[in-house]
Amino acid sequence: MAQQNLFVGSLAYATTDDTLKAHFEQIGEVASARVITDRDSGRSKGFGFVEYTNDADNQKAVDQLDGKELDGRAISVGLARPKEDRPKRDFGGNDRGGNGGGSFRQRSW
Repeated sequence: MAQQNLFVGSLAYATTDDTLKAHFEQIGEVASARVITDRDSGRSKGFGFVEYTNDADNQKAVDQLDGKELDGRAISVGLARPKEDRPKRDFGGNDRGGNGGGSFRQRSW
């Protein structure tokens, strides 16, 4: 069975992977803790994921840490939902025929 991650929301922008991990280690051994950052700016998006080595610690963390303060903000803790299979978005950039690719269309009048 796959490891269950915890979703942690309402994180302060100052929260790092290390501070997130340290906060959750009061419940049990943390396998990984990651604050999600914006690809372009590198700034925190305000949420992250925590994975315990022991799945039994997940519910304890939800019960004990949900609504508690971390770096000056009350965080929300819950079981993460599995990532949905989303279809790839096609913007038509490779289509050079017809009107595809966002090119200017001449008026016919």
